[in-house]
Amino acid sequence: MRILFCIASLAFLFACGNENSYSPKSDWVAAPDTFQFVIKTNKGEILAEAIRDWSPEGVDRLYQLLGESYYDSSYIFRVQPPYVVQFGISGKPSVSQYWRKHPIHDEPLRHSNLKGTISYAREGKDSRDTQLFINLEDNFKLDTIEFMGLRGFPPVGRIIGEQSWNTLNLLNGRYGFDPANHQEEMYSQGNEYFKSNYSDLDFILRAELQP
Repeated sequence: MRILFCIASLAFLFACGNENSYSPKSDWVAAPDTFQFVIKTNKGEILAEAIRDWSPEGVDRLYQLLGESYYDSSYIFRVQPPYVVQFGISGKPSVSQYWRKHPIHDEPLRHSNLKGTISYAREGKDSRDTQLFINLEDNFKLDTIEFMGLRGFPPVGRIIGEQSWNTLNLLNGRYGFDPANHQEEMYSQGNEYFKSNYSDLDFILRAELQP
């Protein structure tokens, strides 16, 4: 297992982010009412469940992104215990830029941002695209916070199991929020920016749907 992990890690570190063009392999499809997926990181696995009733368009987008292997070989760029963990900018600039130009609509909040729930980050009206955060505690303020005419952050799913929490607790919080201040560089340079500036960040090897 250790040898396999090392090989996977090396493949991640040498992944290139300079592809010039990108288009999705599949069209949008409605997601199942619920489905499970696993985020495999360099520190362990995080098992999660998506619940379409909480945010139909958000869960549909997540289902498509997982099918596209979007989150594979990407960094977990914000680790702020006991607040949130955030990820979702592709290591390949052409890929992240495509989805950034194709955001989804806003939806009303149907479930609270309880500990373990997963929600999309957003920066304005109809701006949810690929970035997700995991609540490390009950963040009720994220249900009601108002900014730019929006209210709250609708969850799309939740973490499952003690092992998932063990993995989350192992993630390196050395940099805190700081990397999130440089998202334009992340979008334009991909993994090269992370490796040059935040080399100790943890990363996602693979994120995939469960059978």
